[in-house]
Amino acid sequence: MGNLMCHLFTFLILSSSLFSQFGSVEITFDDRLLRNDERQDLLPLKEDIRRFFLTTSWDKEYVDLNIPLHIQLIFQGSSSKGNVKTYLCQALFTNGSDLRYFDKGVQFYYSAGTSIYFDLVLFEPLSGFLAFYAQLILAGEIDTYEFRGGNTAFEIAREIALRGSGSEYKKGWASRMALVDDLSGNSGLRNARLAYYVAIDFMKEGDVEGAVKNFGDMLDGLEKTYRDFGREQHTQYFMKFQSENLVKVFSLLGQRKLLQDIKELDPDRWEIYQAALDSMSE
Repeated sequence: MGNLMCHLFTFLILSSSLFSQFGSVEITFDDRLLRNDERQDLLPLKEDIRRFFLTTSWDKEYVDLNIPLHIQLIFQGSSSKGNVKTYLCQALFTNGSDLRYFDKGVQFYYSAGTSIYFDLVLFEPLSGFLAFYAQLILAGEIDTYEFRGGNTAFEIAREIALRGSGSEYKKGWASRMALVDDLSGNSGLRNARLAYYVAIDFMKEGDVEGAVKNFGDMLDGLEKTYRDFGREQHTQYFMKFQSENLVKVFSLLGQRKLLQDIKELDPDRWEIYQAALDSMSE
């Protein structure tokens, strides 16, 4: 009977993950600042978080995104009030590509044996925190498929942040609200990311003209972001992550102008763009 229940549980997890937006979830903990008994209490948390992301249906339309998700939690301490143990940690969420969000501090309570369940109306600090970053990752991913496709996810993240700000666990939620506003309002970066991924699709299809046009649109979006926000960190991370691939593609296409333009927009990697330009002159 035990083996049957185990197989049934595994089947349910796998079946639900087919309809989830996250294809894999890797979680690492840094719990060196916690006591041994606290580390023991947190042992089931990794699997609980993984199950939460894989079994929650985050979006009814985009059901096959298969997003890889990487989470790092850095525990800084804990406090107790009655029977409730509250943990304080920093966190990093990334899709392993050009979406990366670092949170300086979050509070949540956790008890082994209780499932993590997200409800937009009934706010809980742990599920709300995890769902908030799930929505940010989803918004960024869906933006690469459809113009302003991530709007709904951004709005849900904003609603979570609003409820968090009004809860007993307010730490960090004002900053998260500002983060949603910054990301959703950065039309230049959103346009640039969409244009980049459309251009890559054109490259795969052998449509050079379509690729070059969309790479040009990408640069226009990056320039708009620079005008509106200066050297904004999320735009900088996008350029850092994609720079080597852009060098290869622009060089392959023989696009000196695109290389010149990206070199001006991304001075931190000036050398690699200049090296590519020098190679094209030889």
